[in-house]
Amino acid sequence: MRQIKIITLTALVLLCSCSKSDKSRGNSKTTGDYTQFVDPYIGSDYHGHVFVGANVPFGMVQVGPTNLSKGWDWVSGYHYSDSIIIGFAMNHLSGTGIGDLGDFLFMPQSGAAHTNKGGLENLEDSYISKFSHANEQVRPGYYKVLLDKSKVEVELTATARVGLHRYHYPDNAAASILLDLGEGIDWDAPTQTGVEQIDDTTFQAYRYSKGWAKDQRVYMTARLSQPIENFSIIDAYVQRGRSKDSILVKKALISFAAPIEGKIDMKVGLSYVSSANALLNMEAELPGWNFEAVRSQATALWNEQLAKIDYQTAIAEDKTTFYTALFHTCISPSLFVDVNGEYRGADGKTHTAQGFEPHTTFSLWDTYRALHPLYTLTQGEKIKDFINSFLAIYEQQGKLPVWHLVGNETDCMVGYHAVPVIVDAYMKGYRDFDVALAFEAMKSFSMSQERGLSFVNTIGYIPADKEEWSVAKALEYAIDDYAIAVMAKELGKEEDYKFFLNKSKNYRHYFDPAVGFMRGKLADGSWRANFDPSHSLHREDDFVEGNAWQYTWLVPHDVDGLIDLFGSKDAFINKLDSLFLVSSELNEGASMDITGLIGQYAHGNEPSHSTLYLYASVGQQWKTAEKVRQVLREFYSHKPDGIIGNEDCGQMSAWYIFSSMGLYPLNPVDTRYVFGSPLASSAKIRLPNGKIFSILATNNSESNIYIQEVKRDGKPYTLSYITHQDMMKGGELEFIMGSSPVK
Repeated sequence: MRQIKIITLTALVLLCSCSKSDKSRGNSKTTGDYTQFVDPYIGSDYHGHVFVGANVPFGMVQVGPTNLSKGWDWVSGYHYSDSIIIGFAMNHLSGTGIGDLGDFLFMPQSGAAHTNKGGLENLEDSYISKFSHANEQVRPGYYKVLLDKSKVEVELTATARVGLHRYHYPDNAAASILLDLGEGIDWDAPTQTGVEQIDDTTFQAYRYSKGWAKDQRVYMTARLSQPIENFSIIDAYVQRGRSKDSILVKKALISFAAPIEGKIDMKVGLSYVSSANALLNMEAELPGWNFEAVRSQATALWNEQLAKIDYQTAIAEDKTTFYTALFHTCISPSLFVDVNGEYRGADGKTHTAQGFEPHTTFSLWDTYRALHPLYTLTQGEKIKDFINSFLAIYEQQGKLPVWHLVGNETDCMVGYHAVPVIVDAYMKGYRDFDVALAFEAMKSFSMSQERGLSFVNTIGYIPADKEEWSVAKALEYAIDDYAIAVMAKELGKEEDYKFFLNKSKNYRHYFDPAVGFMRGKLADGSWRANFDPSHSLHREDDFVEGNAWQYTWLVPHDVDGLIDLFGSKDAFINKLDSLFLVSSELNEGASMDITGLIGQYAHGNEPSHSTLYLYASVGQQWKTAEKVRQVLREFYSHKPDGIIGNEDCGQMSAWYIFSSMGLYPLNPVDTRYVFGSPLASSAKIRLPNGKIFSILATNNSESNIYIQEVKRDGKPYTLSYITHQDMMKGGELEFIMGSSPVK
């Protein structure tokens, strides 16, 4: 019999608190408990789509409440406006624009047990319940709520692969737990499910489904703190298929005798390989039943992450916004490997990881811009996990990931943005991966025939009458090809360098000097008729989730080349100025993702995120400062609606983190961070190499938004950016702030 090595949890020591919580205004000194500055509700209202519940950093499990969905704003399972809970699921997405997951939905009940989901019109005959935010609490690693209907108080906490539920039942009430395997999840359709009782305290289940992830397979094993009195399968039937039949079990009802001490604990191990591995994960990570110890471990893990940046500001609410943003950057990519090293590959087969921990939930169209560059400062130990995950996916599915979710390629959005993530890491000294394989993978995607690349590789551009989203695709491809050129040069591959550098300039095909915008070009070389730079449609358009006003600036890798297209620096500046002055009106049918508008600048969606920093490239850094401060103040806050668009797996938060410290990676692969306008009075980054890089903003205030001068370790510093390599030396960067632009 094969021996399985079980990886046990190491003991964690809680960080101790150094001082009491700060007042709302005044110098807000950070203590050892950084979680006190995190409010997970931020982004749970409006279009933020963030996860609310209990998890640990980058964990496989995101255990939390699922609301009665009312549409797109419920893609994470939870929306702050809601007052109905249908259960507590084991995994959730955070900040995405499409819904999925929400697997293994548990709902405790007291008194008469109901098995019908129902709705608002028949709450009394269903298992769903109303709740109030007044009876709800959420902090990193912990969630609690009182269910109005059953009066059951639910507490949740987690390890990396295990969710721990605690249900407090009313005195002398009959106790039960409903497991929903299909009816409660709105974003995908179950294709095969099953549940089985193993012994008097243990049961297991599996769920195959088709949704955003077209072939999702997830397993769980649950163990209870007291024996099961009755285990009933509800609504099981055989689903007839063309090739074979499959069993669909919709629900199971688990009933108990009177709860011991009024509560029942349940630990649920998760796996994407098998129920046996789910049990293995549970026994390795959570052998006991000490709820408070597990919660304390989760708190310690979150403090370890949050302590990587010591952020000081004169306004306490800004600290809450900052640390919540940092919290959001550590939800995904999520762990995708069991404690024995096994994981489900992109080929549907079980693999054993060697030398890295596979992860999933790679929202690369969003996150290559700022989140992954941030990780090179805060997550040095995980870079190899992410990139080796990319390379494993390449070997298993034949291409690098586009938008990968639980072993499935969703092919969502445009570009092949694993490329700049790999190159950025390589250029910053992270090279714990097969570099030759990585370069092969990058080249092969660029030279492939899919996603409009056949046109790029033959005629140099994507005809708008042959392929939707032609301009958006091509502009993103140019950024990726530039990244390949950068790595080719570093590797001494001169021919590849010249080839991909030339290819990275294909963005020039789409610029029409007559109108001063990027626009669609037809196969015959003519421009698409009836051009309107403010026009946007979700489908059958030249752009995706944007318009010509927003996409024209998406050339962060060759700003000088973009300036040349406008004819002069003055023409470029005038056009960029007008972006923020034109009407914000959008056409009927425009994408819901176009939010956070200043003129036609749209901060709520990622293609705009580098635009504000273009001014620094033409010697007008003070305009960057003005616009950055406006965005930081108007489109982020410490309230539930405090994120202006989809949080997008950490990208919206990464923009805030960088910008509030006063810098941003305009070009994700040139290792430079361009200066903006810091909110922080100081920020100390605890770097992966053990050194500390400090940012100090002297005389900073709501009116002093302009950088007057910069000092590096006390000496005058004349550049409008700092390199990653310089930051990694540690030391201090000081911004001296003032109320008037320095031109």
